Amino acid sequence: FDASTFEIWGALLNGAKLAVFSERHIDVEGLERTLATQAVSVLWLTAGLFHQVVAQRPQALRTVKQLLAGGDVLSVTQVKRALEGGVGRIINGYGPTEGTTFSVCHAVKSEQALGSSVPIGRPISNTQVYVLDERLEPVPIGMAGELYIGGAGLARGYLNRGGLTAQRFIAHPFSEGGGERLYRTGDRVRYLADGNLEFIGRMDRQVKIRGYRIELGEIEAALLQQGSVRQAVVIAREDEPGEKRLVGYVVADEERLKEQQSREATAALS
Repeated sequence: FDASTFEIWGALLNGAKLAVFSERHIDVEGLERTLATQAVSVLWLTAGLFHQVVAQRPQALRTVKQLLAGGDVLSVTQVKRALEGGVGRIINGYGPTEGTTFSVCHAVKSEQALGSSVPIGRPISNTQVYVLDERLEPVPIGMAGELYIGGAGLARGYLNRGGLTAQRFIAHPFSEGGGERLYRTGDRVRYLADGNLEFIGRMDRQVKIRGYRIELGEIEAALLQQGSVRQAVVIAREDEPGEKRLVGYVVADEERLKEQQSREATAALS
């Protein structure tokens, strides 16, 4: 929802025409038709959809002068391909929903060199970010820490979840006026020498698949509830850029597995 308001008002408040995708389900071919018909010059895509478009039909972006993407880690390879294909500028937007769309962003132009990752950049207007250690102390440039976000775009908290709100929205340790809060993102980042932020990974085992936050431990717990499973591990694999998927590995109790298979076979026969 926060991304939809960003798209709507980003166009209208700047005097631009807003092109609405009319089809019920988004696919790459339908998106290409809309971009061409409407001559779209500024476009916002989730990271997953951006990767799919570049992989399947990079020519779909031929009218786009500025492309904004976010919601997950951007592939350096796909960003380079999009820039080489004619996109004038790509903005990597980072921000959890609790920060309302983007909290920090980084613009990449075709002539700029990219390293092993696409930086997430610097805070937008009316936003403050801090990279802190476990004692809520700022870490030096180049050292990894947890990213905390404050500012005008911060949410009030989680509806009817006071405990979680207190855990994630903390008192602002550097506020002079008092009453302000910071949101602890759970993301590990570091400051680069040029002042941009680089995303490193999660502090916990949360992952994103097609834009959805997923706790791997919850899936492992569900697998362990199966009578024949003794151990379980779930990971997010990305064998191809942009094709992230969940993969579970289990160690089964052989005797209990045979017993379960026998019961299932008997039930099927009856």
